[in-house]
Amino acid sequence: MPEKEFYYTIDKSAFAEFRDRGSKFIAYIYPVKNVDDCKQKLSELKKAHAKATHHCFAYRIGIDGNNYRSNDDGEPSDTAGRPILGQIDSRELTNVMVIVVRYFGGSLLGTAGLIHAYKSAAAMAIQLNPVLRKPVEEEFIVQFDYTRLNEMMVIIKQCNCRIIKQEIQLFCRITIAIARNRLAEFQYQFENLRSGEFFLEKV
Repeated sequence: MPEKEFYYTIDKSAFAEFRDRGSKFIAYIYPVKNVDDCKQKLSELKKAHAKATHHCFAYRIGIDGNNYRSNDDGEPSDTAGRPILGQIDSRELTNVMVIVVRYFGGSLLGTAGLIHAYKSAAAMAIQLNPVLRKPVEEEFIVQFDYTRLNEMMVIIKQCNCRIIKQEIQLFCRITIAIARNRLAEFQYQFENLRSGEFFLEKV
């Protein structure tokens, strides 16, 4: 199976509200990088909506999509977290968290009603946020003599590499992120100027 060259995500938060028989479902969508980000967003919302009946959520993190979780927070099993995760997955999103805050309105919605409410709220929040297609990147450290800095920077610019960290001294060390679909081009350019003075190491 070929490696992914792109993934889909968001870069800003949004929220939307869905109502059914008096219950209010407020869905918040956030860009996240790791589980700690998710814990922080959930903690913040629990404080902001301390009187809410439930704070249900789902997230998916990482390019391979293997890091995910859904939580019903006291709702009947699989009526909240899974429908929320289903909406994230229907748009093939990653590095995304959706939290749906519910204020109970007095009427029981039943299993089907809950699934529909959480699914609808999540879908509305996702639709409000533009989906971005981003390249999958690989990180490298390149080291070289300062006298070759201009040559290296030309290649970094040509291949649209993202500089993560740089130490420019007599001997330079730059950490770069290269889009996977530009990697072969970068390596070809790098080999052409190498001449024993440039060193490339995968992070």
